[in-house]
Amino acid sequence: MGPIITLLCILAILVGIVFLFVFMMYFGIWMQAKASGAGVSLFSLMGMFFRKVNSMLIVRCYIKLHKAGLSNVGIDELESHAMAGGNVENVVDALIAANKANIQLSFKQASAIDLAGRNVLEAVRMSVNPKVIDCPDQSQGRKTIDAVSKDGIQVKAKVRVTVRANLDRLVGGATEETIVARVGEGIVTTIGSSETYTAVLENPDSISNTVLKKSLDSGTAFEILSIDIADVDVGENIGSRLQADQAQADMRVAEAKAEMRRAAAVAAEQEMRAKVQEMQAKVIEAQAQVPLAMAQALQSGKLGVMDYYRLENLKADTEMRQKLVDPMQGGEAESAAPKKPVPPSTPHQG
Repeated sequence: MGPIITLLCILAILVGIVFLFVFMMYFGIWMQAKASGAGVSLFSLMGMFFRKVNSMLIVRCYIKLHKAGLSNVGIDELESHAMAGGNVENVVDALIAANKANIQLSFKQASAIDLAGRNVLEAVRMSVNPKVIDCPDQSQGRKTIDAVSKDGIQVKAKVRVTVRANLDRLVGGATEETIVARVGEGIVTTIGSSETYTAVLENPDSISNTVLKKSLDSGTAFEILSIDIADVDVGENIGSRLQADQAQADMRVAEAKAEMRRAAAVAAEQEMRAKVQEMQAKVIEAQAQVPLAMAQALQSGKLGVMDYYRLENLKADTEMRQKLVDPMQGGEAESAAPKKPVPPSTPHQG
């Protein structure tokens, strides 16, 4: 029996040492919670130790909630949110801020917003203090929203959108980029439907009023409070520039068509010249057959020598008359015409 009693004593001493160690470790936290009216049991603190949860952070947030009058949130809910990877302190601060501002926000909703990757505390602050968004976004390199009215004049506008966070649509709602894109689209549509640019310059508030009526904040995490036109300026005459570009394009098309017609005319002219040369070649070929035919006729006796001389005299007489009418043509004709043969002394009886 002696060894068993000794073993039990050693075990009791070890348990007492562990209990004393844990008590000393969490006594300050437990006493702080107890003094703040937010009682936490030592077993809960020991459980956080084994579950590897920051007990000091959980107890401090739990005390903050009780001091703010939000005793409906239990310490187990805070611990669960911490084990899920959420920012417990940020959620608690958001709940306290929403409660002070009379904004309805439950712990379940706040924890869902936090786990979704949104800054729930910043959202609550934006609900209290609305945020101003520049449209277009200056960080994207654009300074104005450019649109063209019906008269072809470009109008440049700079807009500031005042938004407030909508906590009910913060989970799954679109971000600021969607608001900027929708507002820009609405401004371009409104300016584009204006008859003249002067109408836009005279009543710039018509742009904001028209855009506000389109419910651009639907499906987003924000609520648009106002759309204010910060600056409106006149840009280029886009209509005249487009007309000038169209005229240049039409001129180039007309020049291309004229060049096609000219090329076709040149080709037709060359074709006609080729046909003329071909006809001239045929004429020369036919003329070359005349002396041969005459020689053959002389040899066969079908043509007399006197007949031949009379024909040559007729040609010479014709050339002389042409020379008298047109000396240049006649001279050329004379130089080109063959010389008149000299008849023999005795006529040939054909």
